[in-house]
Amino acid sequence: MNDGFFRVAAAVPSVKVADCRYNTENIISMSKLLNSNGVQMAVFPELSVTGYTCGDLFHSDVLIENTEKSLSDIVEASRNLSMIIVVGAGVRYNGALYNCGIVVAQGKILAAIPKSYIPNCSEFNEKRWWTSARDIDVMVNIVGQMVPMTRNQLVKSGNVKIAIEVGEDLWSPIPPSSHAALEGAQIIVNLSACNEVMGKHDILARLIAQQSARCIAAYLYSGAGYGESTTDVVYDGKAIIAQNGRLIAQNNRWCDDVQFVYADIDMNMIDYERRHNNTFADCVEQENRSQQYKVIECQPVVESTTRVKLSANINPLPFVPKEDSQCDEAVNIQVMALCQRLDATRCKKLVIGVSGGLDSTLALLIATRVFDRMSINRKGIIGVTMPGFGTTDRTYKNAITMMQAMGITIKEISIVDAVKQHFTDIGHDINVHDATYENSQARERTQILMDIANKVGGMVLGTGDMSELALGWATYNGDHMSMYGINAGVPKTLVKCLVRHIASSCDDEKLRDSLLDVVDTPISPELVPADSNGDIKQKTEDLVGPYELHDFFMYYFLRHGFSPRRIFLYACTAFAGVYDRMVIKHWIKVFFSRFFSQQFKRSCLPDGPKVTSVSLSPRGGWCMPSDASSVLWLKECDQL
Repeated sequence: MNDGFFRVAAAVPSVKVADCRYNTENIISMSKLLNSNGVQMAVFPELSVTGYTCGDLFHSDVLIENTEKSLSDIVEASRNLSMIIVVGAGVRYNGALYNCGIVVAQGKILAAIPKSYIPNCSEFNEKRWWTSARDIDVMVNIVGQMVPMTRNQLVKSGNVKIAIEVGEDLWSPIPPSSHAALEGAQIIVNLSACNEVMGKHDILARLIAQQSARCIAAYLYSGAGYGESTTDVVYDGKAIIAQNGRLIAQNNRWCDDVQFVYADIDMNMIDYERRHNNTFADCVEQENRSQQYKVIECQPVVESTTRVKLSANINPLPFVPKEDSQCDEAVNIQVMALCQRLDATRCKKLVIGVSGGLDSTLALLIATRVFDRMSINRKGIIGVTMPGFGTTDRTYKNAITMMQAMGITIKEISIVDAVKQHFTDIGHDINVHDATYENSQARERTQILMDIANKVGGMVLGTGDMSELALGWATYNGDHMSMYGINAGVPKTLVKCLVRHIASSCDDEKLRDSLLDVVDTPISPELVPADSNGDIKQKTEDLVGPYELHDFFMYYFLRHGFSPRRIFLYACTAFAGVYDRMVIKHWIKVFFSRFFSQQFKRSCLPDGPKVTSVSLSPRGGWCMPSDASSVLWLKECDQL
């Protein structure tokens, strides 16, 4: 494998039904082209050597003999190719014909995997020509080579295990690939000739994605295309690659020329997901007792000399939904979580520190929705703005405007005099803008919120988000603490997205403008004085790095267990043209350094709802000792 990736392709050649020579020439020429692109395995459609729609010609001696000659030509061509080729052809044995996927590599036929489920549909009654694999397990002579023919076999190349199923197998209640995955297959190949009717493609694409998700595997699908259509059926030429539930490559259908798609399958990601998923391990233990799989060893194909393409179209913002419905879902998760907490505690008052920044804005928006849903007067939401040494007019005005527009109770309490008194008490020079200077302000604000909550019999709603928790960008027992952390499961990039999403449907023009200005305001704790123009001087992303990078690092570290080296590879692809490699390297080291050193803050977090696929909650979201060493991870960062 090239850096843990295995490059695969789904190919759709041009076909002439029953013209084995023409079809074989196309398969060989496409194989050479794919090999030159660093592809390590390619799959062609069902019965690609003869064409799928030959009908009773399948029983003809002429077609059978030419099928074998074509296979011989493909085997010979494979001697000069550093790749595995999977083609579809009929194989005769004991007076029966089997519709097989034939695995060819380095001048050998490694295996023949017969189709398990033979459909008896209105378009084609395949049982007229083909015999089901059932429990067949034999050695069969194909072009002078003794080849194992059974559905229960895997092809192994290096550390990669490959399973093959054919067409209808995928549509069965329990596809053969499900058992093959439990036997260790990380890549599943399907040779198909699925005709097209309205709506069928969308169902098939979802089925492929779902099977790759269930099997925690990559799934390659190659369907018959141009030249195969005949009589009452039409074929559109599908080439689809999925991994772990995501469609990562698809071709343009309805093309009258040869087509292919290829992708670099992340084998490390698949292996990590299987290790991390106890359900998968339990299924391995329970379901495969009676299965006897052959593993056919293949000399590892030479690694691609071309750079890993990562053709999965890596999303630089993995936490940000692409659809409004997903934004609504994220909001509803927070809303229902807070409804439950208020109901369980019989609390009808919320106290929120409203700074005019992103996090407190989202918390306030969620709180108003909760009160409306529970038919509680919004005046029970007490928004407290607490101007300090670094508060700017922009954030202050946005805070006031939003609170007024939402109809909540507004309190304004300056922390300046109290913090000055505190500095005097502890002997701190007010002109020294260090951690003491900053954290004293954060803790004073938290004290005020907690005491107001006690006074009104309410609950302090925390506003800090998951990105800040990952970096430890919170004052311990200051903004780090609350009675319920509504944003604890929401990364900063998602916070920004949700505020913008809510603003887009806001009928109050004044509120909408204020929300959009919050989105555009530089992220800052505003704990040091503003600049000479009264603008924010302390910009968080200048100090700890861009949140879009840190959220990217966090996602791949927590969700997929990636090493710094692998995250760096993904990030360089996702942010190409945005950040150069040295910038990414710098901030990834900052991320891992802070992530490890700040675990003690996460070990005592208040409750908060899990919103995305990852969480930093010490109660099951992320379990790590506060004193874990970061040496191994930082060493790898240095080697990038």
